[in-house]
Amino acid sequence: MTEPGKGRPAKERSTAVLDVRGLQWASEQNVVAAVLGRRTWVLGVDVNPVSQTATVVFDPGRTSLAELRRWVTDCGYHCAGQSVPSHVCDPMADPDPPPGGQAAVAPPEAVRAGHDAAAALARSPHEAMGHGGRAAMSMASMVADMRHRFVVAAVFSVPILVWSPIGRNVLGLNAPVPFGLREDVWALLLSLPVIFYSSWIFFDGAWRALRARTLDMMVLVAVAVGAGWLYSVYVTLTGGGDVFYEAATVLAAFVLLGHWFEMRARGGANDAIRTLLDLAPPRALVIRDGETAEVPTSEVIVGDLLLVRPGAKIAVDGVVEDGESEVDESMVTGESLPVHKAPGSAVVGATINRNGTLRARATRVGADTALAQIVKLVQEAQNSKAPGQRLADRAAFWLVLVALVGGGLTFAVWLLASSRPVSAAVLFAITVIVITCPDALGLATPTAIMVGTGLGAKRGVLFKNAMALETAARVQVIVMDKTGTLTRGEPEVTNVITSDGFDEAEVLRLAAAVERESEHPLAEAIARHASQRGLEVLKAGGFENIPGHGATAHVDGHRVRVGNRRLMDAEDIGLGALAARRDELAEGGRTAVIVAVDGRAAGLIGVADAPRDTAVAAVAALHEIGAEVVMLTGDNEATARRIAGQLGIDTVIAEVLPADKAAKIAELQRGGRAVAMVGDGVNDAPALARADLGIAIGAGTDVAIETADVVLMRSDPLDVPTALRIGRGTLRKMRQNLGWAIGYNTIALPIAAGVFAPAFGLVLRPEIAALSMSGSSVIVAVNALALKRLRLPGAPPPQAASTT
Repeated sequence: MTEPGKGRPAKERSTAVLDVRGLQWASEQNVVAAVLGRRTWVLGVDVNPVSQTATVVFDPGRTSLAELRRWVTDCGYHCAGQSVPSHVCDPMADPDPPPGGQAAVAPPEAVRAGHDAAAALARSPHEAMGHGGRAAMSMASMVADMRHRFVVAAVFSVPILVWSPIGRNVLGLNAPVPFGLREDVWALLLSLPVIFYSSWIFFDGAWRALRARTLDMMVLVAVAVGAGWLYSVYVTLTGGGDVFYEAATVLAAFVLLGHWFEMRARGGANDAIRTLLDLAPPRALVIRDGETAEVPTSEVIVGDLLLVRPGAKIAVDGVVEDGESEVDESMVTGESLPVHKAPGSAVVGATINRNGTLRARATRVGADTALAQIVKLVQEAQNSKAPGQRLADRAAFWLVLVALVGGGLTFAVWLLASSRPVSAAVLFAITVIVITCPDALGLATPTAIMVGTGLGAKRGVLFKNAMALETAARVQVIVMDKTGTLTRGEPEVTNVITSDGFDEAEVLRLAAAVERESEHPLAEAIARHASQRGLEVLKAGGFENIPGHGATAHVDGHRVRVGNRRLMDAEDIGLGALAARRDELAEGGRTAVIVAVDGRAAGLIGVADAPRDTAVAAVAALHEIGAEVVMLTGDNEATARRIAGQLGIDTVIAEVLPADKAAKIAELQRGGRAVAMVGDGVNDAPALARADLGIAIGAGTDVAIETADVVLMRSDPLDVPTALRIGRGTLRKMRQNLGWAIGYNTIALPIAAGVFAPAFGLVLRPEIAALSMSGSSVIVAVNALALKRLRLPGAPPPQAASTT
């Protein structure tokens, strides 16, 4: 494959979620995005300052995870490789196999040596430091660091304020200056810890942003604090006058205070990922050379035999070789009932073995485990950008430029067009720069997306990207496949009716021989029923599957056809007296499978598939949010309408061939309505791709899950309205936050520039502007966290009142 017009191989695509720690402010994401985005073989970058991660799409044939890590650290931030549990996966391992085939398998000794090196790296002091002396901290450490910087700034700002014109003229304080120093000299000495410790992150961040040829909030705060302080130092060193030490230090203190609160608030947005990361056990019992040894989970390799005792967590994905037990998989799949495991059963890492002892062979480890893939999927969704956020990110860059230019123009206008002193012009300029900080704009949707995707992950609803969340909020029509989605997908034979001259056992034996070659749920039910009755197993030859019709084969010297009415019509086989019995079965809600032997209708096999326990509640919940529910099935009209009537479904589209399902979705979309498709099979994949929102049942096929935008891990139809409610709640919070952030800057900018000062005397000092700006960011973060109180179908009511 080549890129059009270039005559060279097209770029391969791999995706990695990088652990990017040290992003103190939302707008700092521009630095990482700018540095990585300029690299030739990086195809896309989405940075999430809330989760401290970045999703990078790159060409694995031209670059590697190690090189990505190096580029991130070069721009001043720490990067520990893939954002997965350190005790599960080598943080330096390349997550993608080499192009063109299977990943090379290293000898066990080499693999273990690599894991040991990774563990040593994770324990080394360098792991805690980024470049430029910047601590590469966890969110908790960053919050603590922000608190310490604020406390220092506050402690030294108070005495500076006491011996300032504000303290003297506004607060009425007339304390003598210690050591007989001038007020401005004393204030300069007290300001040094605030500038060179508390505020140093502003200057360091501004330098990194400018070096990356971008602009962010760090630049604004550094300019505001630095300009006020340097102007004051110049005045002090030239003999004294009006200085702004109190403005610079109190400004720094308020910015740090606001972001301390904001970081504490947005730290709660990542609870879901932290919970998932903590699920994997740190150690595992492995049987090697007949001996049982406890090793770190990161040292388990494919092929190891795991010993899993009752009550223990299963370390990695594997297949049971010995023993039987019940395994609680709720933490990964969301399924509340324990699942029975026996030899040959697959087990999932991080699930809990309940009663028996199991020996399981490891099949997937590290980043390949189901848990790691779920974590990666949720992280990619959290890091993806909704269209509104992409616009906001671009606007944030230009807003910083507007702030800098606006500050300069404000200074020039007040200096040249008014009689106020230079100090007043400097104050107005600093206030404009501070109040226009775009941090709230940068946080507007990432926090809401993180809470929304995290809320879904806790219910087993996995959104693949932010667009899926946004689309879920707009869905008006829900199209649901019947078998396996609204019904259990495990039909059972209820009736066997034969024509004159045919024996019931013979008809069932011939039909079962054909159906054993098919994978359709109805075929499995017939074959299973024949086995339960102990009938002879016959060999079928010349099997042919006819999608949407049935199947044919040669069995015991007979030409046998098993399928629906369309198959019989195509073969010109009349039903005769069986036609009335077929209608009776259909009216009773059963599917009638027709069996023809040597061109003659031999019998009917009635099969029933019971609705899922939560199907009625799911349809009712969809009606509550104003959605139309459509059943789309290949089953006959009567059976489909019978089940639809039981469930309260609005519209039935029956007897649809697999190839026509996508066309039916397109018809529903013609009215301009947003359509979601819920399905579980291979034949649903085209319809899932055609729909505005594809929702795959987690127990379905890999191709259906791959095609869909949302995956329901529990295979519970009640999670469909859950997904839509989460989408609507998230979009509502995104709009509220964006509206607040844009409205705040629109109103605050003219006030800060002093537009209303001549007429109304309305003036903002830089300290107040800083408090207002930080408060805006806190409001955005807290508003997003309120989404956690969203009421979901089937979920226990929240403790606090709903905000929705």
